[in-house]
Amino acid sequence: MKKFSSFLRFLLGLLIIASLAGCAGTHKTESTGEYLDDSVLTTKVKTSILGDSKLKVMQIDVESFKGIVQLSGFVDSQEAAERAVRLARTVKGVKQVNNSLIVK
Repeated sequence: MKKFSSFLRFLLGLLIIASLAGCAGTHKTESTGEYLDDSVLTTKVKTSILGDSKLKVMQIDVESFKGIVQLSGFVDSQEAAERAVRLARTVKGVKQVNNSLIVK
C-alpha cells in the first residue's frame, strides 16, 4: 500500500510539473500571462484610438504579441496613420508599434 501511495504522489507531481510547463511561453508563443497582458494592451490601444475623433477605429485593426503592437487597416491620410502610431506608443506597456496602415 505504501508503494502505491508513493507512486500516486510521483504521478501527481509529474502532472503538476507538466501542467505548469504547458503555460510557459517561447519566442514564438505566449504564456498564459503574456496572452492576458496582450489582450489588455490591445484593448487599451483600441480605446485610445476610439477616443480620438480624427481616427475611424473601425478601419484600424490592432493586434498585440509580447508587447509589440501591430496596426493594420486603412486610413484617410498619412497624418491619420502617424496619429494612430503616436497614440499607440503612449499606451503603457507598448514596447514597439509596427505600422501596416494603408492610406487610401
